[in-house]
Amino acid sequence: MHFLILNGPNLNLLGTREPEVYGDTTLEELMQLCAEWAGVLGHTTTALQSNHEGELIDQLHAARGVVDAIVFNPGALTHTSYALHDAIASIDIPTVEVHISNVKEREEWRAESRIAPVCVHTIYGRGTEGYRDAIAHLHYRAVSPPVSISYGPEPHQVGDLRIPNGEGPHPLAVVVHGGFWRHQWTRDTIEALAVDLTNRGFASWNLEYSRSGLSRCDASDDISLAVATRTLLAHDYPIDIGRTVLIGHSAGAHLALEAAAATPVAKVVSLAGVTNLVRADSEGLGRGATTSFLDGAEPGPHCPTELLPIGVPVLLVHGTDDESVPVSYSDEFERDALARGDSVQYLRLDGVNHSQIIDPNHSSWVKVATLLEESLLSE
Repeated sequence: MHFLILNGPNLNLLGTREPEVYGDTTLEELMQLCAEWAGVLGHTTTALQSNHEGELIDQLHAARGVVDAIVFNPGALTHTSYALHDAIASIDIPTVEVHISNVKEREEWRAESRIAPVCVHTIYGRGTEGYRDAIAHLHYRAVSPPVSISYGPEPHQVGDLRIPNGEGPHPLAVVVHGGFWRHQWTRDTIEALAVDLTNRGFASWNLEYSRSGLSRCDASDDISLAVATRTLLAHDYPIDIGRTVLIGHSAGAHLALEAAAATPVAKVVSLAGVTNLVRADSEGLGRGATTSFLDGAEPGPHCPTELLPIGVPVLLVHGTDDESVPVSYSDEFERDALARGDSVQYLRLDGVNHSQIIDPNHSSWVKVATLLEESLLSE
């Protein structure tokens, strides 16, 4: 694939313009990083920047038949330009809107995007690495196209379903992303894992859910609803609901464990999980993320440790070098779950950090995937 990395007004000032907001990476340095990120996935890039709306429109038009996907940061034109909206809609090239800063938590006018409705995804508030995530999303969207399946009436109550080759029925891996329940972290962050699971023979359903920061976070209700209604997938797809594994990373592991306690599945996997909300709330884990998630509610009713026994086999996976969620969370959960009679398998991985555990090319994930294949694909 060939990517166009397109930047709008004032992005040429990166590195000097409000570094407390946009960082100190220059545009030239960022575009070199984009070329490297795309190169790892086997792709190439062209980088262009303009401070003029008409020139950006011309560049979008010129991309037809030349590029396969676009990563676009329109700058402040994001919030005003219906012309850019129409240009993206006219060229039929998958485009990801990306912003370095958290536009949802700045001035009110920045929260509204005119181009988001015609983009395949929007990424914001992740710093310059949002460009990396945009490239990765366009890559995985191309190599393993998903079908978006709603599990409820709200726009965020949706998951990307991928079905492996072969007749099936296939075991179902329900995947729940992390990000401390915050709204800037979405299901694209665990997409590589979902694709890898599909390549291994699992139907993967990568769920989105309500995240905190924009409104009250009802993530627990969302994941429980999705798990409870997953049987609807088997009406249209070759899926064996009886072989459902629920996989969550970080805060997503909390949601997976909570949902599994309410609606039994064949197995639940906690990858670097926030397994104790009472402790996380008292410690201010994730810069107070748990407090924001709870929004005044008591942590106990949502706390996996308080819900023991879960009642289904649990696979705990945690790296000793995890600086986001200390490995002691899984250490303590294993002890308490075994004491309450749960079946627990624990992979305590020396030298592994928080993100490596969801990298399909890392040995830690290969160990997890092998265990899942042995327990669910061989049935």
